[in-house]
Amino acid sequence: MASFNGPINEAFPTPEHADKSTVSYIQKGFKISARKLPISKSGPIDEMSDKLGIPVPEMIFGDNMVSVEHIATGWRLEFNAYDALDRVDKTDKNMLQVAYSKEWSSSREKTHEGIKEIVKPFDWSYTTDYRGTVIKGKSFEAHGDRSEPIPIELLKRPDPILFFEEVVLYESELDDNGISLYSCKLRVMPDRMLLLCRLFMRLDGVIVRIRDTRIYIDFNLGKVIRDYTEKEGAFDKVKQNLLYSGTLPHDLTIALREPNQIAPLLPEVSHTLESLTLP
Repeated sequence: MASFNGPINEAFPTPEHADKSTVSYIQKGFKISARKLPISKSGPIDEMSDKLGIPVPEMIFGDNMVSVEHIATGWRLEFNAYDALDRVDKTDKNMLQVAYSKEWSSSREKTHEGIKEIVKPFDWSYTTDYRGTVIKGKSFEAHGDRSEPIPIELLKRPDPILFFEEVVLYESELDDNGISLYSCKLRVMPDRMLLLCRLFMRLDGVIVRIRDTRIYIDFNLGKVIRDYTEKEGAFDKVKQNLLYSGTLPHDLTIALREPNQIAPLLPEVSHTLESLTLP
C-alpha cells in the first residue's frame, strides 16, 4: 500500500535518518540528546504491539527519545516509548474499570451500545511508572532518610539556558474520554540540568493522574538525582479545586488540559528519591 510518504508499512526511520534527526549538546563531560520524528508507521506499530503484548496508543512516537550520557564512563540514561509502555500493567489488576466500575461501565455501554468486545485485559489508560532506562553503567540507589533532594533554589537562578528540548513519546485520547500523554522536557544550564518526564492521564468524570520523573544533574560534582512522584485525584475534586484556586468556570475545559495547572492541586500518593555519583 502506498502513501504520500512512501509505503505505509516500511521500516522508518533508517539508522542514518535517525542519527540526522538527533540533536545533541555537550556540557562539562555530559552529552544530552533528543530525537523527534513523526508518528510511527503501521509496520513498526504492529511490531511494537506484538513485542509489548498490548495495543499501543493511537499516537505513538516510537523513534523519539531523550538521553543523557556521561562521556568518560559511558553511563547512559534514556527515555523511550517502548520502555515506557512496557511498564504499563498488562493484567487486569490495575484496570480503572475495576476501581471505578460504575462510571466506566456506563460510559462503555453508551459507547458500544451492547456490543461485546473480547480484548486481552491491560491498563488501557496507559498509566506507567517508567523512570527511564539505564542503558549502561551504574544504577540509581535509594538512601532513605539520607537522600538528597533536588536543589530547587539553584534551579531558580536566572542562569542562561544553553539547550532546551521537548519530546512526546506517546499520546492517547482514551476513546475520546480524556488523555494519556507521556512527554519529556529538558533544559541545560552552565553548571546543571533538569529533565522532567511526565505522564499526564485524565479520564473525564473519573480520575486525573500525574507521574513525574525529574532527573537533576550537577555537572561539576557528577551528581545525578532521580526524583519520582505520583499524584492523583478524583476528576470532580480536581474541577472543584481549580475553581477554588481562581479558575473561572468558562476556563475549566482549558485548565483540565494543563498538567502544570493541575499538578499543585493533586494529592501526592508516592514519592521516591534516588541518586548516583559519576567520577
